[in-house]
Amino acid sequence: MQRIVREQAKKFAFDWRDEPLLKVSPGETFEMETWDASVGYFKTPEDKAIPGKRPGFDRHPPLVNPIAGPVYVEGAQRGDAVAITIESITVEPYSWVAVGPKRGPLGESTRFPDCSTEYTTKIFKHTPGPSGTTRDGTLHFNDKISWPITPFIGTIGVAPDREVTTTLDGQGEWGGNLDIRDVAPGNTILLPVWHPGGLLYLGDVHASQGDTEFTGTAAETQSTVRLKVELLPKKRIPWMRIRKPDSIVSVYAFRPLEVAVETATIQLIEWLVEEYGFSAVDAYCLVSTCPDFRINVYQMCKLAKLNYVAGAEIPTKYLVG
Repeated sequence: MQRIVREQAKKFAFDWRDEPLLKVSPGETFEMETWDASVGYFKTPEDKAIPGKRPGFDRHPPLVNPIAGPVYVEGAQRGDAVAITIESITVEPYSWVAVGPKRGPLGESTRFPDCSTEYTTKIFKHTPGPSGTTRDGTLHFNDKISWPITPFIGTIGVAPDREVTTTLDGQGEWGGNLDIRDVAPGNTILLPVWHPGGLLYLGDVHASQGDTEFTGTAAETQSTVRLKVELLPKKRIPWMRIRKPDSIVSVYAFRPLEVAVETATIQLIEWLVEEYGFSAVDAYCLVSTCPDFRINVYQMCKLAKLNYVAGAEIPTKYLVG
């Protein structure tokens, strides 16, 4: 099986000029190893998020969120789409979260000075599950609180059309740093293609995260991602889409949040009309009346120039047109 190893996974931009590290055929399974968002800096609670001590923070923007890639998908051309199925994510033995001055919405808080005057790093131990791996393991928040490891890819995308975009705040129809908890094993991510081969990158895996990534970091970890990519010729989609086993999700990112929500919903309506035989009126009314229609606020943290990320989701049991 082809693989990108961790030492190769230190790109900090989605750049169409990069030489591919792998070339894969549609349907071929391959693996990509990833760093955590800090490239291994946080190992103990004593490793604080002090900018002057962090490697790469002498650059503007800082070198964070390293990604692996690009992967060249044979046959992919501009105007196509790729369907990326995440088969598994195996995370390493720990993850971390870091808070402190000027980090996140409480980074300047006077009400909660512990969050704004001191740098705090929490290290979470991962223990294997019944499989003997962390794929079904447990994250230990502390001695009393734990939950199942629920990993996902925080930063994923193909090379944008013309620009070169950083892994810190790059977002667009091509993907980017979106922190969508549904970019997870068992789901398929659809992205439009702008360059020959698509040029797929990914990184910034989280062992778990709730909605919004409120502090600006989640349970950041290193990982091995197993995936495959199918080609959808001459299929132009407006933005990232997600196919889950029991639902579909239309994604959009913007500020203010209400624009992201409205646009994601309109693009879901478009998807229902184009692929599932709905009339525009029926699709419009469905998203307003169906009790299982959901708006997911995936990312809404105060970090750099990041837009807010929303997903409009409808179960597939209703897609009968």
